[in-house]
Parts: sequence; structure tokens; C-alpha cells
Amino acid sequence: MRDRKLMSDRNYWEKHARNYDASLKWVLGRPLPRMLELASKAVRGKRRVLEVAAGTGIVTSAIAQTSESVVATDYANAMVEALEQRVNDAGLTNVTCEQADIYALPYEDGEFDTVVAANVLHLVPDLSAAIQSLRRVTKPEGVLIAPTFCHDQTKLSWLVSRILAVSGFPGHRRFTLQSLQSKLEENDLTVVNFELLPGLIPIGFVEAVF
Repeated sequence: MRDRKLMSDRNYWEKHARNYDASLKWVLGRPLPRMLELASKAVRGKRRVLEVAAGTGIVTSAIAQTSESVVATDYANAMVEALEQRVNDAGLTNVTCEQADIYALPYEDGEFDTVVAANVLHLVPDLSAAIQSLRRVTKPEGVLIAPTFCHDQTKLSWLVSRILAVSGFPGHRRFTLQSLQSKLEENDLTVVNFELLPGLIPIGFVEAVF
């Protein structure tokens, strides 16, 4: 069942990769500048960072400025192509772009200091399995940076989320900032920093330690 959902979701992102930047900028973009500021600060000085669900590289471009090296991944081929284009255009020599599935990351145990999972936790069919996969490739007491759209945070975001669902958007859960923190804690992470970033759909910026 999960494999069928993954294939359906992947097809969605393959189809919508070309419109991804525009939809974020013009529709959901209000929280992005603050999110990028916080993400850049959180990875400052980190030696080796893994980014999952990197999409077209909006977050990648920011975190590459303050960390030593970034492995940026996405499971949709069209997203990886756009990601590589953005990285090349920006001349980012410390970023490696790869296609990878969040549930089956092709990396060694404890390979990374920090994992950035921006706006993906509400999209994965099996959240616990995704977190365990991220835990495996992160050093003990490594950091998870997980800014996440909180679809149930306000009445307006609740309404916008339902409209998106009708359009085929492949969401699997709707968070508030509080429920996002709770879900991470249920999966044995310790939340060390959080901030709610207002927007049409607010973003809950959360840092947690494995």
C-alpha cells in the first residue's frame, strides 16, 4: 500500500516540478524568507549536511552558504534536474545533488551531522519510518531541522489545505506547530528550538536532536 502511494505521490511531483517555485513564491511564500534565515543559521559551521526532499533547491541555496558541504536529494527526477540547474547556476561547489528515497537513503550509518527535511513531514505516508531512516544516517545527537507547513494552524490554512486536497495535492497529515512537536517527541527526538512563521499556510520551524 505504501509503495503504491509513493508512486502516486512521485508522479505528482514529477508533473508539478516546473510550477513548484512559482506556487511557493506567489501563493505560499510569505514564511519563506524567515524560514531560510533560520535554516541557514541552524546549519552554520556544520561539516556534512543531508537535505531530503530538496525539491528545486530553494532551501539548498540558503544552507549551502553557511555549511561546509550539502548532499541535496529528492526522489522525483524532475525535481533533481531543477535542483542541479539551480546549484550550477549559483556556482555552489559544496553541494552534491542526488536522487534518493527518504525511506531507503543510500548512505552510511551516522554519515551526517545534520539533516534538513523542509516541508516534507506532512507528505510522507509513513512518518515514523521516514524519521527512523533519517535517524540512521545521522550521528548520535545529530540535529534534524524540519520546517513544515502547518495546514491546521489557522482557520484560513485549514480551508486552503482542503482546497489543495481537492486539487490532488498529496498530503498525508495536517499539523499545527504543537502537533508537529508532539509527533517528533513521540519518535524519540528532543525539540530544542521552534518558531511559528505566519503565512497563508504557516510554517512551523522546528529543530530537534536525535
